[in-house]
Order: sequence, then structure tokens, then C-alpha cells
Amino acid sequence: MSERTQGAYIFGCTGTELTANERDFFREADPFGFILFARNIDTPDQVIALTAALRDAVGREAPILIDQEGGRVQRLQAPHWHEWLPALDQMEQAGPAKAGRAMYIRSRLIAAELREVGIDGNCSPLGDIARVDTHPVLKNRCYGYGPETVTSAARAVADGLLDGGVLPVMKHMPGHGLSTLDTHLELPKVDADLERLKQADFVPFQALCELPMGMTAHIVFSEIDPDHPATQSGIVIDLIRQQIGFDGLLMTDDLSMHALEGDMTDRTRKALDAGCDVVLHCHAVMSEMEDVVATAGRLSGKGAERATSALSARRTPDPIDAHGLHAELAAILREGVHV
Repeated sequence: MSERTQGAYIFGCTGTELTANERDFFREADPFGFILFARNIDTPDQVIALTAALRDAVGREAPILIDQEGGRVQRLQAPHWHEWLPALDQMEQAGPAKAGRAMYIRSRLIAAELREVGIDGNCSPLGDIARVDTHPVLKNRCYGYGPETVTSAARAVADGLLDGGVLPVMKHMPGHGLSTLDTHLELPKVDADLERLKQADFVPFQALCELPMGMTAHIVFSEIDPDHPATQSGIVIDLIRQQIGFDGLLMTDDLSMHALEGDMTDRTRKALDAGCDVVLHCHAVMSEMEDVVATAGRLSGKGAERATSALSARRTPDPIDAHGLHAELAAILREGVHV
């Protein structure tokens, strides 16, 4: 392959193995990385073969991401993989004294399962702060109702993933917890004033601003930019960079979500013009991916530097006693129930 920077996009694929058309397309498009979903998962051996085929298509150790949060959002499921509690349920069951340790163990074990099948990126931790009226699509995925609790748990999750050789992707910047709508279907608008956001929603992201990768929210913050969702707002992206202090690789949430308007060309252009480094396209629709490639082009400048820096955070994990960690986590959760 010619020496060139990767495309400023992350793509999904349609099934449990690459089609010839997908292989040829990925070879030419050379996306920065890939993302897997439940449609791509069958058995461990199959996932190992798929992740190897994706990397072979681009001729390098491209990052392969997944959403393995636990609860409703876990693509690797029984019988081959462990089933995890929703994060908010685990936090509450563990209790404040041991919740951080429980989240670390959980994430370290998740990282081990991911690495075993060739996945080295997880779209986690969530820095979003839950509210009473947070939309159910997000609420029990959150770690708590206050910035200190969420910050501590998010740090534990990030540390567990990094120690396990998996890149964390912090989401959804600059905060999704005030949303009462499902961004898969609608565009939420949050009317909280900037001072309220500074004192709560921004706090976890500021505390973890050194993490290698982050993901935007498809939410309009009316007091910051009433005309554009964060993903497509230069004002909000500048806030993420300057005020929150995040200088890692910033990717969009899935451009296929109905919260965004316009065709894929328009969505891609607006996100990159706003300052996102990489766009995320998850649905594996070939015509849409072709539009993304034609619009986004290749990583360059600061985006290319951030991509290189993010990948340098990948590390070879030390061995773990998985059985012992599962036992420790189970004991924490049992003890928490009886406190």
C-alpha cells in the first residue's frame, strides 16, 4: 500500500464476515478504523477471523471498536461472553465505598474479552450525568447522578480498559445526561445555562480530558449554539477543546442517527467543518460510505497528529486472574446488597 494517512472516518461492515465488495472498498478507502455491532458477532473464532480480515484489508493494525458497556449495550453476549449489569445498577448495588473498584474490575475483564477476539477499542466510559428525567435509552448506562460519582467511575472504567490494552472512547461530549429524547430518533435540545453545565455536565470530561479518544453528542445546547447539534457546532467543539481541555481524537457519534438532518455528504461536511477529527458511520450502507469517503478525505494536520497519539496509547496488557477478578466483583456486589 502507498504511504498515506488514513481516511477521516470509521466504518462498520454488514455481517459476520467481510464480503468481497467490502474488502475491496476498505482497501481503497483505508478508514482510520472499524466498529463492530451485534450483527457482526457470532462465536469467538468468527470474531477473531473478522477482525483479522478487517486489518488485512487495510494492511495495518487498524483500531477496531465496539460498544461493550454492559446492560443493554453489549455486543458480545452469552453464551460465549459474560453478561454485565447496567452500569447504574452495578454502581448502586456495589455502594459508594467499592463502586470504583467494581467498575475497574468490570472494565478490566471486558478489556480481556475484547482483546481475545482482536478488538482494541471500547466506546466507553460515559461521562454523562443521569437525571430523573434522562431518556431511558441512556439513563441506566450512566454511572450516577452527580459529577463526583460519575468522574470517579469513569476514571475507573478508563483505567481498566487501558490496563487491558483497549483504547477508551469517552462519550458523549460535552454531556448527554440532560437529554430527554432518544438521539437515534430525534434531536434533543437542552436549555441549561452555561454555568449549570460548567458545574455539572462538563466536570467528568474535564477531569478525564487526557484520554486518547472522545465522542460527541448529537444534542443542541441552546445557550451555547442554538442552531447546531454539538457534533456539527464549531462553537461547541471549540468549547470541548478549550474549556474542557480535551485534545484527543474527537469522533462523531454515529452519523446515521435521525437526530441529524441532511444526506450523508452534508452530515459529514458539517461535522468535520465544526472541528471533529473523524466521522463515525455505523450502518455499513455502501452508498453512504462512499459519500463519506468522497467528502471527508484523509486525516491531516492536528487530526492526523491526534490519531497517531491515540494509537500510541495502546499497550500490551499484563496477565490477569480472570476467575479471581470475577469472584472479587461478585463478592463486592453481594456485600453491597446487604449494606
